[in-house]
Amino acid sequence: MSREYRNGAGSHLSREPAFLVLGKLRRAHGVLGEIPMEIYTQLLDLITPDQIIYIGEDYQPFTIVSTRWKQDLILLKLKEINDRTAASALTNQLVFIKPDQLPELAEDEYYYHQLVGLNVFDSDGVYLGVLTQVMETGANDVYLVRAEDGGEVLIPAIDEMILSIDPGSEKMIVNKMEWYGEGD
Repeated sequence: MSREYRNGAGSHLSREPAFLVLGKLRRAHGVLGEIPMEIYTQLLDLITPDQIIYIGEDYQPFTIVSTRWKQDLILLKLKEINDRTAASALTNQLVFIKPDQLPELAEDEYYYHQLVGLNVFDSDGVYLGVLTQVMETGANDVYLVRAEDGGEVLIPAIDEMILSIDPGSEKMIVNKMEWYGEGD
């Protein structure tokens, strides 16, 4: 699975999104206002009672009262929704959280949205382009960097290649790739 950043809204960092997607709501379940959500995140700790979530294009806030599993979906009971009709109005809406609701990461760990949009330079200071996509390959992530001329380079996200990441200065430095630019 890969993730690509396209939203220009956000916080103090110019590329920080204003909201992050948790999942997508499906058809109402039962008569008490429960609604199943297809999960798009691995951070299930964000989908717990008392958590505030935002639904739809207008980011309406809702509070989770309870959750329970229904096969591969999670049923949400929301404080503001008390019947099937109200829950049905939310069908096919995306569910979001704000980036500041994410758990803190250890030093030198980053969320994808913090990486996408970084300017990438090699160890000699040569500008390679902008990190536009993080691809999950199984062995290690791979960063897709798009150059100004439209060309692309894939960089494995391994310690030997990634020398430094500084989201504050919107910069990533990677080990020089001797083969980069050859074969043009």
